[in-house]
Amino acid sequence: MKDILKLARIQIALIALFVLFKLIRPTILESNSPEWIKTTLLSLPNFFEAVIGTLILTGIGLYINLKILSKKRQIRVNVLYVIATIIGGVYVITQELKIHNLGGNNVFDKNDILFSIVGLIIGYLILICIKPTIYQTIEE
Repeated sequence: MKDILKLARIQIALIALFVLFKLIRPTILESNSPEWIKTTLLSLPNFFEAVIGTLILTGIGLYINLKILSKKRQIRVNVLYVIATIIGGVYVITQELKIHNLGGNNVFDKNDILFSIVGLIIGYLILICIKPTIYQTIEE
């Protein structure tokens, strides 16, 4: 369970950064900041959504793997990381392409797709570095 809490702490930090950037966004957009800063600020939510989504889906997958699936049907952890990243990718990319609108009011922008892809890669790299797992505990 320690690994799930580690993922949760990373997600909380990312949410805090997301809120910070949302708060400074109006000021930056109205200023004479360079265009690349404005573009980055407008596309950062997609990055955060991709990373956080990948981490959440991994946590859910780990839990389902341990608590619901039988020993024979459990998915290897490395495969689970890939599955979580792919499902997260399908969600964020289809949202950006306006196939669904579950994440709010979306405006198509190729930079948003780029930031989503980078977020998915970063999310996957976090999983590879941390290697989160949960184990069955023996109850006394």
